[in-house]
Amino acid sequence: MYSHDQNQLEFFLPFGGKLNPDNRWIKLAELIPWTKFEITYSKSLKGSGFGPPAKSVRVALGALIIKERLGTSDEETVEQIRENPYLQYFLGFKEYRDKTPFHPTMFVHFRKRITKDMVGGINEAISRKAKPANKKQTDDNDDSESGGETSSKNKGKLLVDATCAPADITFPTDLKLLNKAREKSEEIIDILHEPHIGMKKKPRTYRRKARKNFLSIAKSKRVSKGKRRKAIRKQLGYLSRNLKTIDKLSKDSHSLFSLDKTQYKNLLVINEVLRQQQWMYDHREYKIENRIVSISQPHVRPIKRGKANASTEFGAKLSASLVDGYYFLDRLDWNNFNESVDLIEQIHSYKSRFGFYPSSVHADQIYRNRKNIKFCKEHVIRLSGPPLGRPPKDLSKRAAYRKVARQDEIDRIPIEGKFGQAKRRFSLSRIMCKLAKTSETATAVVFLVMNFGKWLKVLLLNFFARFTMRFLQIRERQYASSIGKSVNIWQKELLQLA
Repeated sequence: MYSHDQNQLEFFLPFGGKLNPDNRWIKLAELIPWTKFEITYSKSLKGSGFGPPAKSVRVALGALIIKERLGTSDEETVEQIRENPYLQYFLGFKEYRDKTPFHPTMFVHFRKRITKDMVGGINEAISRKAKPANKKQTDDNDDSESGGETSSKNKGKLLVDATCAPADITFPTDLKLLNKAREKSEEIIDILHEPHIGMKKKPRTYRRKARKNFLSIAKSKRVSKGKRRKAIRKQLGYLSRNLKTIDKLSKDSHSLFSLDKTQYKNLLVINEVLRQQQWMYDHREYKIENRIVSISQPHVRPIKRGKANASTEFGAKLSASLVDGYYFLDRLDWNNFNESVDLIEQIHSYKSRFGFYPSSVHADQIYRNRKNIKFCKEHVIRLSGPPLGRPPKDLSKRAAYRKVARQDEIDRIPIEGKFGQAKRRFSLSRIMCKLAKTSETATAVVFLVMNFGKWLKVLLLNFFARFTMRFLQIRERQYASSIGKSVNIWQKELLQLA
């Protein structure tokens, strides 16, 4: 049977027209200390005092959290906020508004105002609030008696690792990068020559010939090393000629003022690209310090990872730690670095958060250098993995070391799983922001949203646990009362028989 009614005359709201207090967005709004970061956020605002007032920190940070939590674009996030009263409550609105709360381009300003340090502070406050059992416990007597060692006070496990947050750029090659730089330089020449149209002859750029030379190599399936080097030499010549033309046009008049901010930035980046590529071509090298791999994002650097799917990634390198399922972003750098140098600072950060050192640190083999091992030994912290040096000759000891190392690898799996969750479920696999500052903020928000998800799961489990315990207590009382009633009845029957 199928019945339908297309005449929808009215629409009823649930909960008596009120919001459900058990909704995840309402619970999440209660967890975040919004007012605590109002002063820090207000300092990032710049203006003359005229125009409409700036959005509050709750609107700015809340919109970034919603976007990351739902995995939507800037435009779709604004539409979701407009349609959903729970999201509007989360942003601090006093009533439901069927209007666009702000323009999607405001997300760029939100990411500029809310820095990664500010997001990190919020993450620290949230993690402390989520772990009430691990409140900070400072004991000066223990430190003075044991000389800084806390052998009997060490608690918990610290998991550390590093990964890369790839930026949204095409896979860079020297030939592709030079061709892109040449096209940008040709656009600048067109702009600089525009005031002289009809008065001076336009300088030659050979753009068609340069484009044809590039495509002849780019579309080939197999290109020899000599042909690729020859193509790079041609593109270097075209780009060098264009930059000389730009320099000549800028000396004739103050024509560089006709370039906007982005075009002038591209001009500076193109000059540096030509210098780096020319040096590598002359010296037959493939490495150079601060190598640029993208014209639009010159802050992005190649990060050698040695993974099976991608030996080199292009983005920011992250050093993170995991404690009881809660994520902490300890370091973010656009240049490659050795993550083992951060271990001591990560251990100190653990103590500042929870008031004691960890009992064990679970890390990759690269962290097991002599300096880190010495520090962990002084503070009675067990560093995962077998000891340095040759394995013992005793087969039983060797088997014991292997068993401990295997267990340490198993204990380190959660942080690898968290990296996978951040890249598959959230946006850590490809940061879509174009600026270095906004990319750092977007990366930090991923860690914050993951901790929110962990906290909501803990609250939900605690709710079901309390509900189950209450249900069992009620059933136990009912069972006890029924047993008591039956005993009284038996006693009365026995007395009557007697």
